[in-house]
Amino acid sequence: MQPAPEQSPHHAYPDHWEADVVLRDGGTARIRPITTDDAERLVSFYEQVSDESKYYRFFAPYPRLSDRDVHRFTHHDYVDRVGLAVTVGGEFIATVRYDRIDERGRPASAPADQAEVAFLVQDAHQGRGVASALLEHIAAVARERGIRRFAAEVLPANNKMIKVFRDAGYTQQRSFEDGSVHLTLDLEPTAESLAVQRGREQRAEARSVQRLLAPGSVAVIGVGRTPGGVGRTVLRNLLGAGFTGRTYAVNRAFPADRATVDGVPAHRSIGEIEEPVDLAVVAVPADRVPEAVADCGEHGVQGLVVLSAGYAEWGAEGRERQRELVRQARSYGMRIIGPNAFGVINNAETVRLNASLAPEPPAPGRIGLFTQSGAIGIALLSGLYRRGAGLSTFISAGNRADISGNDFLQYWYEDPDTDVALLYLESLGNPRKFTRLARRTAAVKPVVVVKGARHSGSTPPGHAVPVSRIPDATVSALMRQAGVIRVDTVTEMVDAGLLLADQPLPAGPRVAILGNSESLGLLTYDACLAEGLRPRPPLDLTTAATPQDFRNALAEALADDGCDSVVVTAIPWVGEDGEAESGDGEVLAAALHTAAAAGPAKPVAVVHVEIGGLAEALAAATSTVAQPRPPAQPAPAASPTRTGATTPPGPGPAPTAAVAGAPTPPGSGPAPTTAVAGAPTPPGSSPAPTTAVTGAPGTRNGRIPAYPAAERAVRALAEAVRYAQWRRQAAVPGKVPEFLDDTIDEPGTAGLIDSLLGPDPDPRGLQLAPDQARELLGRYGITVRPTLPAPDPDAAVAAAARLGYPVALKTTAPHLRHRADLGGVRLDLANETALRRAYGELTDLLGKPAELQPVVQAMAPRGVDTVVRATIDPAAGAVLSFGLAGAPSELLGDTAHRLVPATDRDAAELIRSIRAAPVLFGWRGAAPVDTASLEELLLRVSRLVDDHPEVVSIALEPVVVATQGLTVLGAAVRLSPPPARTDLGPRRLPNY
Repeated sequence: MQPAPEQSPHHAYPDHWEADVVLRDGGTARIRPITTDDAERLVSFYEQVSDESKYYRFFAPYPRLSDRDVHRFTHHDYVDRVGLAVTVGGEFIATVRYDRIDERGRPASAPADQAEVAFLVQDAHQGRGVASALLEHIAAVARERGIRRFAAEVLPANNKMIKVFRDAGYTQQRSFEDGSVHLTLDLEPTAESLAVQRGREQRAEARSVQRLLAPGSVAVIGVGRTPGGVGRTVLRNLLGAGFTGRTYAVNRAFPADRATVDGVPAHRSIGEIEEPVDLAVVAVPADRVPEAVADCGEHGVQGLVVLSAGYAEWGAEGRERQRELVRQARSYGMRIIGPNAFGVINNAETVRLNASLAPEPPAPGRIGLFTQSGAIGIALLSGLYRRGAGLSTFISAGNRADISGNDFLQYWYEDPDTDVALLYLESLGNPRKFTRLARRTAAVKPVVVVKGARHSGSTPPGHAVPVSRIPDATVSALMRQAGVIRVDTVTEMVDAGLLLADQPLPAGPRVAILGNSESLGLLTYDACLAEGLRPRPPLDLTTAATPQDFRNALAEALADDGCDSVVVTAIPWVGEDGEAESGDGEVLAAALHTAAAAGPAKPVAVVHVEIGGLAEALAAATSTVAQPRPPAQPAPAASPTRTGATTPPGPGPAPTAAVAGAPTPPGSGPAPTTAVAGAPTPPGSSPAPTTAVTGAPGTRNGRIPAYPAAERAVRALAEAVRYAQWRRQAAVPGKVPEFLDDTIDEPGTAGLIDSLLGPDPDPRGLQLAPDQARELLGRYGITVRPTLPAPDPDAAVAAAARLGYPVALKTTAPHLRHRADLGGVRLDLANETALRRAYGELTDLLGKPAELQPVVQAMAPRGVDTVVRATIDPAAGAVLSFGLAGAPSELLGDTAHRLVPATDRDAAELIRSIRAAPVLFGWRGAAPVDTASLEELLLRVSRLVDDHPEVVSIALEPVVVATQGLTVLGAAVRLSPPPARTDLGPRRLPNY
C-alpha cells in the first residue's frame, strides 16, 4: 500500500517492511507501515477496542481518538517515528508505534539509539500471537534505523503485554516506577530470542497445516449438477472415505429448489451455509476463483485447496493470476494448497479426509507424503497401494504458491500419526530453512527426499526461487549433513520409506544373509559390499528348505549379537515330487513373521523371486498403525533402535524413539545401546526413554518389506544404516570452537573489510590482491606463505635470495594457475643456476613473463596437496568444501561439503568423507599427515565466513599437509556487500 504523495517527502515508503505472517492459531495476517491514507481504518479499529484495552494503552480513560491523535498516528517519517499495522481483510486488528527518544525520554533523532514503543491489539484478536509477531517486525525495523533499545511503560495489571516482552528472548531490564512497570529491551538478537522466534514459527505453521488437514467441515465449490467432473469426484471421495465432519456441495448454478447432491446439502454460495466452514475445495474455472475466494474469506473459511488450473503453468498472465490469488487469500487470513493441486488426504481415524482426485485411496499408515507434482503423486499413491503400504497424510501441492514442503515438515515434526516423511521436491524455495527444519525433524523421524529437476535448474511456475550456483552433488551432501535421506528415484523413496516405517533402525552395518538360493544370496552379498555394508557370508538353506527352515534360520540370525540386520532371499522351493512350489507365499510369510516377532528388534527385509502371494502376505500381516510400546527394558549388546518419535494409542507395538549409541566403525565390536540424549522431542509426545527398547518380543511392526531385487532391498537397508548412524551422532552435537587465543581478531577484520570495500562498495564484489588476502586471513590465524614477483630472471634470483633456497617458481596467469600438469610449476630449485634454467624453460615453453606473471616462493615441507574453499551460495548459504588438489579429484568430483558454521565433528567428517581420504591416513605405507592441523584450518575458515558475511569466497590452494603442520601456498579472497539472509529476521511468508 503506497502512501499519499504528501507524506514524508524525505523518506520513501518502505515497502520491504510489508510482510504476511502466520499467527498462533494458523491464520494469516499482513503487517505493513501505517500511512496517511489509514485515518478511517485507524478510527474504525479504535472504536472496536474495549475500554479496558484503551486504558492499558493510554493509562487513562480514552474513549475516542481526536483529530490530532489520528494525524499523529498516521504521519510518520519512517526513521524516528514508525507505525506498523496488522490487517485482516484490509482492516486493522493491531498497531504498534515507536518514537525515538534521548536519554531523558524526549523526542530525538539519530544518533540517539533508544525508542519508546507501544502496542494496541483488538480484543477479538488477543491471544493469537499478534503482539509477538508485531514485536519481531518493529524490532527489525528499529535495528535497520539504528535503534538498539526499546523502552516501554506498562501498567502492572496489563499481564498480557508484560508477558509479550518477557517471553521475547531479548536481554531486558525491568523496574517499577511511578505506578507502572518500566521495561528496557536490548534489540540485539540473542540465541534465546532466535529460539523463541523459531519455536513460534513452528507452532504457527504446523497449526496452519493442521487447519487444512483436520477441518470440522468441508465445502466443495464447483460440484457439478450431474455425475462426473472434478468437483463431483472430490465430493464422492470425501463421502467414500467417511469424512467425520460436515460436507457441503456449492455451485452458483444450482437451482434454488435443489436441496442435496449425493445426499449432501447443496448451496449456491458459501454465504448460504449457516454453519461455519473450515475448508473449501475450489474446483471452478480460474476466472471464477476470485469470486469463490472472496465468498470464502467473507464468511470465515480457514483454508483453501485450489484444484483449478490456468495459473503459472500457463505463462505470464497465469503467473500474475496466481500471485493475485495468494494475495487475496492471505488478505482474509487463509492459506492455500495449490493452485493446480491434486488434493489432500488425512487418514486419521478422527478425520478420514480424502479431498483429492486419488483413484486408489491409500490405507491408513505411518507415512506422510508430500509432492509438488500431481503426476508423481498419482504414481506414488499407486505404488504404495500395490505394496500394501499405508499413509497418515498425503499432499499434492501443485504450483505450491503458498503451502510448501517446509510447512509440512513443521507439521510432521510433532504429528503423532507420522513416523516417516517422504517428499518429492522440484525446488527448495528457502533452502536454509529447509535444511534447518529437516535437521530438527530427522532427529526424531526419518525424512526421505527425491529432488527432481536436479540438473535443469527449473523451478515451480511463478516462484521467485533463489538460483543456486552449487552442483547437485553439493546439495545432496548438505542434505545428508542435515540427516535427510536423499535418494534418486521415487521407487527408491518408496523402498526406503517402507523399511523405515515398519522396521527398527539397525545398530550398525553388519548384515546376515540367508535364503534358499546361493546365487541370490551372492547377489545380495555383492550389493551389500557396494553400499558400504559389512555382510556375513550368505547362509544357503538350499532349494529344499521349508518355511520352518526359514523360520529357524531367521530366529538364529536375529539372536546373533554379531549381526545388526537380516536380508532373507527366497525363490520358489521344490516339493517332495520335485515340482517347484510358488503358491505358498502365505506360509513362508507366516514363518518369517513368527521368527521376527519372537526375536530381538532388528530390521528384516525380504528379497523374493516369483513366489506367489509372498509380498502381499508380508504386507497384509498387520496394519502399519503403531501399537502400544512395551515397558522399557535393559538392552543387550548390539541392540538396535527404532524410527518414529511418538506413540499414539493403537492396536500394536510402535517403534521407539531411542537410538543406539556411538557409531560402530568397521572392524569394531557391537554398538553400545545408549539412548539418544538431548535429541529433540516433539511437543506433546513422550520423551525418548533413557534405555533403548530392544530385544523384547512384540516390539516390531508386523509388516516386513519385500523387494523384487536384491539391489533395491540392500539400498534401502543401507540408507537406514547411514541414517541411524547420523542420528546417533546428532544426539551429541559437535561444537564450534571459540579459538580464545589472540589469533582471531574479529573487530580488526571487520574494520579491514570496511576499508577494503569502501563507503560505496561495488555490488559485483572485489577480488583482493594477494597481499590483501594474506593480511585478511592472517587476522584469523591463517598464515599464507608469501610469494615475490619475478618479472625477469634477475628479479627471480633476488627474490630467492630473500626467501632462501630451495624455492619454487610458479606462473600465476589465470589460465595456468594451479595447473602443474601444464608445466607451469618448477619445484625444489636449490640454487641460482637451477632457478635461471627453470625460468628459461618456463618462458620458452609457455610464453613471455608478462603473460605468465611468474612468482617465487619458498618450498614447503613435503606432504599431501589439498584444497579448502568456502563460498556463499544465494540459495544454500555459506558452504565449506574440502578435497585433494589436482585434476583427478576435480574430474571425479571428489569434494566434500558442509554448511557453515562447521563444528569440530563436521571438520573431522569433511576430510574423511572424500573417496581419496586414505591418502591422508597412511595409504600404501606412507606416513599419515597432520589431520588435526587440517581440521583446525577448516574451522578457522568456517569461523571467518560466518563472522563476516562480506567474505563471499575463499579458496586456499594448495594447502600442503605434512606429517607435522601444514602450509597454505595460495589464497584467493573475494569480498562483496553481504547477501540477503532469508533465514534470519522476523517471521514472514514468501512474497510474490
